Amino acid sequence: MTTTTAPSGAAPARSSSSARVATAATVGTALESYDFYTYSYFAAFFAGPFFFSALGDAGALAASFATIGIAFVVRPLGAILFGHLGDRIGRRSTLLITIALMGVATGLVGLLPTGEGWALFGAIALVVLRIAQGLSLGGEWGGAVLLATEHADARRRPFFASLPQLGSPIGSVAAGGLMLVMFFGLGPEAMAAWGWRIPFLIAIPLIAVSLYLRWSIDETPVFKELAAKGQRERNPVWAAIRTQPDAFGLAILVALLGIGSYSLMNTYTMGYGVTALGFDEMQLLAAATIGGLLQFVTVPAFGWLATRIGSARVVALGAAGTLLIAFPIYWLLGSATFAVLVTLMIVGGILPTASWAALGGTMQELFRGRHAYSALSVAYALAAVLSGFIPYLTTELGVLTGGAWWHPGVVLAALSALTLVGAIMAGRMRRLGDEDADAAQAAVPEEASAPV
Repeated sequence: MTTTTAPSGAAPARSSSSARVATAATVGTALESYDFYTYSYFAAFFAGPFFFSALGDAGALAASFATIGIAFVVRPLGAILFGHLGDRIGRRSTLLITIALMGVATGLVGLLPTGEGWALFGAIALVVLRIAQGLSLGGEWGGAVLLATEHADARRRPFFASLPQLGSPIGSVAAGGLMLVMFFGLGPEAMAAWGWRIPFLIAIPLIAVSLYLRWSIDETPVFKELAAKGQRERNPVWAAIRTQPDAFGLAILVALLGIGSYSLMNTYTMGYGVTALGFDEMQLLAAATIGGLLQFVTVPAFGWLATRIGSARVVALGAAGTLLIAFPIYWLLGSATFAVLVTLMIVGGILPTASWAALGGTMQELFRGRHAYSALSVAYALAAVLSGFIPYLTTELGVLTGGAWWHPGVVLAALSALTLVGAIMAGRMRRLGDEDADAAQAAVPEEASAPV
């Protein structure tokens, strides 16, 4: 009598289910998003009075918001650092480092001392921790996409590439919901005294779960094949730019709409809706929250669609659709009721979500596995840095046009057009990432049947 078993040393690795790998990949992007929104709320309400009060009210608020920007500024450095490690020591090992760095830094924010005697120390420590978080951000996303896709077969690869994108709505809903519950449950005085620490300290048990999930899965077949054949690049970042400059540029274009539309719709449009269009802040928050909740459905739905028509086509579909509605949506916003506002925010969120959901799969297909971690991380980080200036550029365009209703539409249309061009051109290139992944999986020996 025989039964199929895996070798004792390989059982945990090869028995890792698709669901476990996908969860391990997604958990980091969710923690990244949770940190971003938690810290954004903290910067808006508490960071200025706690650590920068010597600068005056306006200066304290500006300094607290500047600490948000620090993470984006150092993100490309993190992409270079952890991209290099991901292509040298492995995807799994590097993702263990990034998730640990993110979780520890986030948790330590919740332990910072406050009070006049600690203001200088707290300010310096806060900046250091934000730098650590920014470095981690740079290395998380590219590795998460590769972890998900390099374990998957060719048919399901586009779907698994979309799952790390769920981290954004998971983190935003978790952070926003927790802050709302705490503000209503504790009250502003308790929140200012000690309650603000809880959302940061929650990152500590979350990091334990995240580390366990990533520790329990195997390294990807692509990296194991590269290591076995001695094909790891000595300088993967430079190799990616030198050998695939066209793919590198296209990857940045492909990512622009998915990242940039969020900065436009959920940052600039929020303020624009209140100050210029007269909407209540709670109405805009409610509409944005509904759109965020819908992403729990739309992201995997577009990931599934990518398995049928290809990731690049889904990105192009989202970009083309967004281009068509870019001006009508802002024209209608000027006279919208709350019901129409919700409808517009939903429609304006669903179409860019198609590009957001499929950008990971599209970018993964472009690059050779030997420098894929570096290429994905750096390209995504650069697109994120560029997108970080979108609220500012849109504001300046509004000033130049005298607040014309169409000025945000120009920005959204430009993002859509650039991503559409990038997606069309990316779809015509060879799928080098898929070729490497297919070859690596074909090289993995079948698990032998052992007699019992």
